[in-house]
Amino acid sequence: MKKMKTIETENINQNPWLHFSKNLEKYRTPSNFKSLWQIINSFIPYVGLWVLIIYSLNISLWLTAILILVAAGFLVRLFIIFHDCGHGSFFKSKKANRIVGSIFGILAFTPYDKWHTQHLKHHATVGNLDKRGVGDVWTMTREEYHASSKRKKFEYRMYRNPLIMFGLGPLFVFLITNRLTRKWMSKKEKMNVYVTNLVLVVIAVIMSLLVGFKTYLIVQLLILQISGIAGFWLFYLQHQFEDVTWFRSKEWNYQTVALSGSSYVRFPKILQWFSGNIGFHHIHHINANIPNYHLNKVFRENSVFSQVKPITFWASIKTLKLRLWDEKQQKLVSF
Repeated sequence: MKKMKTIETENINQNPWLHFSKNLEKYRTPSNFKSLWQIINSFIPYVGLWVLIIYSLNISLWLTAILILVAAGFLVRLFIIFHDCGHGSFFKSKKANRIVGSIFGILAFTPYDKWHTQHLKHHATVGNLDKRGVGDVWTMTREEYHASSKRKKFEYRMYRNPLIMFGLGPLFVFLITNRLTRKWMSKKEKMNVYVTNLVLVVIAVIMSLLVGFKTYLIVQLLILQISGIAGFWLFYLQHQFEDVTWFRSKEWNYQTVALSGSSYVRFPKILQWFSGNIGFHHIHHINANIPNYHLNKVFRENSVFSQVKPITFWASIKTLKLRLWDEKQQKLVSF
């Protein structure tokens, strides 16, 4: 078996999964009260901030900029709820998960069925070198890169360029990729994309009539871009970090990859709140049915998760230079 990247991970692998998997079952049950409260303290402020942003335009653009920044934070939080609904972890009711998830998906310009189909595949294949390409960050091995054509190398370098990934990427995904269907998609997924697009057009028309098309467009794009940069950064850090592990199918193990191939990002409390505890991503991959509001409790009460080396802000900056997976060295390396 390939050598783990950290002593902490080696210790984790010595603990049989069955020893603590049953202990996590008690955290899986959603709390309707906590779920409803999270909707109230996320959705209502987001709508309220939109109102304040419009009024602030006649007061101070600095005030408008601050309000847009805060609104983007709440949109990230709404996306986390959307994410939980797709895992069926936010409510006990499948119908409630779908309704809330679909509504918040529309606010985040993301079709519910299309995104979650890819996301569930991501959970089933994360860290598997033989099953890359669905719901993950495009990652080539060093051997694949050097064997590629000049055009493919250029495309990959552009994709992995931080200015492209975090600058142009968010709006490209939200405004273009999420609006399109693909041949491999089911009828249900395609219909969900069409309905999402139609509702977004209706919202755009109504908002344009209320505040003006230009005002709506600028405010909406800014909120999407800022929240998108934050969201893309979070998604990137989840499986692109110095001590991450990848395996070929023969050696791939779900629990091992969940702990050694998924990150624990240590956030300040305020950012942890806005990101819906998604920094505990290693716990989420161990059991995706645990609601986001229980993840912190799982971390506190199960020491096995605290053994995973945390990623801090400065460590996250260093990850930007890591672009290729070196199978010989068993680590991410730069170009």
